[in-house]
Amino acid sequence: MSNIPKEKKSSKKKDSKFVKKIKQKIYAWHRIIGIITIIPVIFWTLSGLMHPFMAHFFKPTIANERLETKPIDKTQLTLSLQEVLEKNKITEFKNFRIVSFDNTSYYQVKTTKDELVYFNALTAKKLENGDQKYANWLSRYFLDDQKNTIDKTEFITEFTSQYKYVNRYLPVYKTSFNRPDGMQVYVETASSKLATYNPKSRQAYIWFFDTFHNWAFIDWIGNNSIRIVVMFLFLSIIFFSALSGIVIYGLFWKQFKKTDRLEPKKGLRKYHRQIGIWISIFTLTFAFSGAYHATTKWNPYILDKMVYEPVFETKDILTPNNILALDWNRLENTSIIALNDSVYYRCQLALAKSKYDTKPHSKSESHKKEIPKSEVVYINATTNKTTPNLDLEYAKFLALYFSDDDAKPACCEMDSNTESKPSIENIPLLETKVITDFESREYGFANKRLPVIKLGYDTPEETTYFIETSTSRLAAVIENSDRIEGYSFAIFHKFLFMDWAGKNVRDLTTVIVALAILVISVLGLIMFLKRKD
Repeated sequence: MSNIPKEKKSSKKKDSKFVKKIKQKIYAWHRIIGIITIIPVIFWTLSGLMHPFMAHFFKPTIANERLETKPIDKTQLTLSLQEVLEKNKITEFKNFRIVSFDNTSYYQVKTTKDELVYFNALTAKKLENGDQKYANWLSRYFLDDQKNTIDKTEFITEFTSQYKYVNRYLPVYKTSFNRPDGMQVYVETASSKLATYNPKSRQAYIWFFDTFHNWAFIDWIGNNSIRIVVMFLFLSIIFFSALSGIVIYGLFWKQFKKTDRLEPKKGLRKYHRQIGIWISIFTLTFAFSGAYHATTKWNPYILDKMVYEPVFETKDILTPNNILALDWNRLENTSIIALNDSVYYRCQLALAKSKYDTKPHSKSESHKKEIPKSEVVYINATTNKTTPNLDLEYAKFLALYFSDDDAKPACCEMDSNTESKPSIENIPLLETKVITDFESREYGFANKRLPVIKLGYDTPEETTYFIETSTSRLAAVIENSDRIEGYSFAIFHKFLFMDWAGKNVRDLTTVIVALAILVISVLGLIMFLKRKD
């Protein structure tokens, strides 16, 4: 008898009106915000479920992911660049390369109008519509398809719903093939690189993911800023929904256990609670990292415009390019650069083979994603003499050039992401490194361009420039804020912490968690509808 009053007294203390009121409010708000976000959650989880399948498990393949580099056939360069330009009455140009296709070598010349024109290195004759022909040739090479006809070729100068900014390269050609899979191949002719490729299945996935994960449909009725604000708002609501679920079923768990003894919960409510308490933590991480990632999309993508392109006078290039003093058996390509009031040929050479290197390379090795290493030398266009260690000096010059506000595109000078940063002119350089693969988390596959030179400066934000000297382009600028956001997204959204188990297990874990969030959300919706009935 003496125990009964104590239990009632204790129970009354735990179930005071104030505590009950708080519980009721939290529970009510949990249901309300849960219902508000059910559609966005379904959109995000379904599209998120598709990502590992399309990006990994069922990723389409292509015969060749890069153009095989071969030494230039000097016998086909009977005419020098200068002779070809003079014959075609071109007095100024921005740069040149040598490209070979259809058993012919051409000078690919970038004009002052930013057009790529092609001249036969034997005859100096201009190849009409040469850039498109080269794009079609590259597309067939990458696809290894010489039979199926080409339906359409388009010149893409800005990112589209099918060619997203994650592909980085601009401008590119889109070649659509007449074949059952409806393959579309995107190539950058200026570098002979494959940008991306999309069969019908991937085209449908890109549309679905862009529409329901990136909420591109908002762009149809608004703009990028509105889209980001709306996404951020819903992600914040989802975050607080998960947080309220943790409070209800975590902090008040003892109260629910006591209630369940008196009135056991069955069916949907039981499963919603049991699954929800474990899944809420992942919902928090998805929502937080997604909202954080969305805030980085305010600013326009301008890296495609960040290129150093001085105009060269044809008459100032004194040394003909076909008599350069180098090992022609190793020369893979050449271009031209300006540095320290001098003009240089930038020559890319295959690494010299050691007489002890007799190990044959297997076919599987030749298809690995690692970029073949090469040697880069700079030859003075006036003296025909090699200047050593100039690739690093040129990278430093480009980093300084791109850090200057005058180098930024006119469209983006007032953009918050391109505001003046501390000048790197007199800042110590802490690290230099040639990067030939995407093993680094800091400079990953999403950055696309390789090889690049990494330049780490001693600034408060640890500013790091990645320079592609072969094209005189800025590949990326990374600061501590970018690193924090990058790791946040990689760990909490893509489950980087599961890398130890391998990509298959990591992606499978992501799928299971996304599916669980979908299930718990649908259970909550059904409970709400039943309660209304």
